[in-house]
Order: sequence, then C-alpha cells, then structure tokens
Amino acid sequence: MNREKSLTALFMAAAVGGTLLSAVYWVASLVEQNGSEARSAQSPRQTVTIVINSLGISFPEGLDENHNPYLDYIERHTDLDINVIIPPSEGYEEKLNVIMASGNWPDMINVFDAVWVVNYAKQNALMPLDDLIDKYGPDLKRRIPPEAWDRVRYNGKIYAVPSLNEVRGVELMYGRKDWLDKLGLKPPSTLDEYYDVMKAFVESDPDGNGKRDTYGVVMTENLGRSAPFFGAFGIQLDQWVERDGKLVYSNTLPEMKEALSFLAKLYRDGLLDPMFPLNKNHNLEEKIVSGKVGLYSAAWYDTRGPIAQNMKNDPDAEWIPLDYPTGPRGENGVYSTDFIREYEAIPAGSKHAEAVIRMLNFIAGDGYRDLKLGFENEIWRRVDGKIVTNFEEHNKHQYRGIYQSLVEIADPEILKVRLDSLGEHFRLYDNLLMIERHLIPNRFTGLPTPAMAKYQAKLGALRDVFIKMIVGVVPIDEFDEYVERWKREGGDEVTREVNEWFEQKKQR
Repeated sequence: MNREKSLTALFMAAAVGGTLLSAVYWVASLVEQNGSEARSAQSPRQTVTIVINSLGISFPEGLDENHNPYLDYIERHTDLDINVIIPPSEGYEEKLNVIMASGNWPDMINVFDAVWVVNYAKQNALMPLDDLIDKYGPDLKRRIPPEAWDRVRYNGKIYAVPSLNEVRGVELMYGRKDWLDKLGLKPPSTLDEYYDVMKAFVESDPDGNGKRDTYGVVMTENLGRSAPFFGAFGIQLDQWVERDGKLVYSNTLPEMKEALSFLAKLYRDGLLDPMFPLNKNHNLEEKIVSGKVGLYSAAWYDTRGPIAQNMKNDPDAEWIPLDYPTGPRGENGVYSTDFIREYEAIPAGSKHAEAVIRMLNFIAGDGYRDLKLGFENEIWRRVDGKIVTNFEEHNKHQYRGIYQSLVEIADPEILKVRLDSLGEHFRLYDNLLMIERHLIPNRFTGLPTPAMAKYQAKLGALRDVFIKMIVGVVPIDEFDEYVERWKREGGDEVTREVNEWFEQKKQR
C-alpha cells in the first residue's frame, strides 16, 4: 500500500478502533517522512500536507485523493507536491481537534465551523496570514471581497482564507401546473391563496386515482424546506434582524409566533405532511417523484432532480416556479445562505505556509475555470458558442470539486455557463436569480461571539419546541415561555455581544 493510502487507512482504522490519537501521531510521522524522504527522491519540489473534507464525493476506480489528473494539474502549475489527507467524514471536526491536540500539525486544515477558527486563533495555534496573502495571494485579495476577509479577522489579523458560498440562497416555490389547471386554480401568490391551493390538492383528488393520498405541502425534519412560509411574515429561522437600531434574534419575535401559528393550522387541517418531523431529504424526494406532491419549497437544483424524475415517470406532470407566498403585511422571501461556506487555516507550526497560500491563490485564480468546469474537450466542449457537457465524464470527475471548493469565489459568468451546460430547460440559473431577488439577509455577519460558542448548543436545542407547537403537542401560547427561557439561558448575553459588534460595524 502506498503511503498516501496508508494515511487514510490509519484514520479509518482509528475511527473504528477508537485509537484516533495514536493514529494522528503515526500520520504526522508518515507525513513528515513522506514529504522529506519519499517525494524528495522523485522531485525537488516542496511538499505541503493538507487535511481536507471529501464533501461526500468518491473517486473513480484507479484514482484517489493523491493520484488524479486534477491534483496533478494543481501541482504542475504551482510546482508543489501536495500530500492530501481525507479523514472519514463522520466526526470530521472531532478529528481536526485530535490533530491539533497532537502537536504534529499539517500545513493546512479545511474547516467548516467559524467557532473552530476563533478558538484556535485565541490559543495562538493558527498562523496570522496577512503578510503571506499580501505577498503570495494577489488573486485571493482580488477575488475575495473585503467583507469576507472581515469575517476571518481576530484581533485585527486574518486567520483563515475564506471560501465563499457560490449561491446566495436555496429555496423557491415550485408547483404542478397540470394539477392547478385540472382543478381550475390559478398559481397562488398570497398566503391565503396558497392555503386554498393546498386544501384543493388534498381534498379534490388532483392525481385522479379516487383516493385521498396527496399532500398539500411537504417539509423535512428540523423545519427544512419551510423558508417561504416564514418569509411571508418577514422573518427567517435563526437569523438576526434589525429593530429600532438594534439587532434581535428572529426566533424570539412575535412574527415567529405568527408563522408557527400558520404552520400549525396547516398541520391541524391536514394540509401539511404529518410525517414532516421525520422526513429526511430522500423521503421528501420520494414523495415528489411518486406523484404525491404538487407544491413545495424546492431547492434551486431540484428541477434537475426529483422534479425531473417525476415528469419522466408521469408525462402529464408539468412543474412551474411560483411566486413566493406574500403574507398579511405584504412581505415575502427566503433566507440568505451564510456568505462563507468553509475556511482554510494554517497551523502555527507549518513550515510551508507560503506554499499553501500559493496553492490557494492558484485555485482562486488561474486554475479556477478548469477546476470548476473540468478540462475542456474532456468534460465539456464548445458547440455553436455554447458549452456542452459530457455527463459521463462530468460525473466521473466530480471529485475535482473537493479541491476547487477550497477557495470558492463569486463568478456569475462561469456559474451561468456551468449551469446552462447542464440543461437550460432545468432553469437552474433562472432559479438562482429569482431567489436572489427575494433574500432576507442575516444582519449579523461577524465571527461567532464568545457567548455564541458557549451557549449555541443549548439555545439551538430549545428550538425543538417549535415542531411540538406545529403538531399540537405544545400550545402556541407557550411561545412566550420559550422566549423567556432563551433569554435566561444565554440569549441575553449573546444579544449583548451581537449588538456590541453591530455598534462597532456602524462606526467603521
């Protein structure tokens, strides 16, 4: 077994056998040996070791994280040997903590939690990157906006390279036009019209099978795929909004109680899928594909997934985007995704920090197009001025996204080209544009505050009562008790710190 494969094998064995800390020490020694001896015999190039997440993407037969054309491409253009370690995805952050505890650190760690970055920056365990970025990261500076860099500063210094969310939002309403036409209904736009359509979809047998077996609307566990209904009341779950010059937590507002009351009415009247508290995403998709759903909050890419599959199964099915439901005060919208998706941090003990920044700079700059789209005339080709995707090769080499996502940037031109190449009839880019016109932003965009890190798990768990309110286990009137408990168990402290940040931001 080659050394790179043995690293992953050690992590796998450790995850099963409970000897992760020992494995990390072995990994560290193998990394050092691999970099200083084995590879130096083959090439004078500098070796960097990076720990990254697989994003759930697998490699085709014969390739792995250290042997594939896209890593070769990065190495060739940066004159580096890049040693990639991919721990098992389950418990990923815990494994990163064990690596940091070992003291034998890689040159870069791929992180998804801003709290993790802050905690290790406080401990002086991460390297400040300002000077390195100024010297070796011109494309990083050019293509990552200032507000993203502000999110990775602690005590005035940059401690990670941010990777942006490529899309600004996820959800929009889609409905079956053939069902609307059959029942003599117009596409809904107000919340009341949505209620009437959902009621008809349940009670009027839109699929014509003589059974009452269709849903008014479906959602998933933890109130997933519900954003447009909260947006009808001018709020979104788990966001900070401005009221009278101060930031307040959306989950504690009267508008949240109104939204929960509406969803409780849908549940009580039999219009909301009763299994929604248990629905995983695949359960939702199965119900759409099987023809039991005629209206729901779709992800922007669902037109290429369950919606497309339903239309393939049922030639009469016709899905169209719908207006967002507008509530009693004329409000609508959905949540805006977090501006930053992940972070690339360099441990303080790295001897190759300059090489890491050069690698990330290439991914954000000269290498961005090929890593994003794939190699021309292999993954795609130009036909009459448009890009046409070879889906077999595209699917085979999706692993390139593991490397490309290390520095995602906002590039609308490449995004449109890529999405259109997957099939313009899926409306993928149009879906994103529609979402962007109806975003309800989170007004807090700073690093997690100390109180957030301290109380976030406890405060997040309190939100479980929302589902109990919707299904009628807990009365809606207990919302006020939830608010008081949220404030008492750390929320007031979080709110104070958030507003300290907000005042500082306004003074800049």
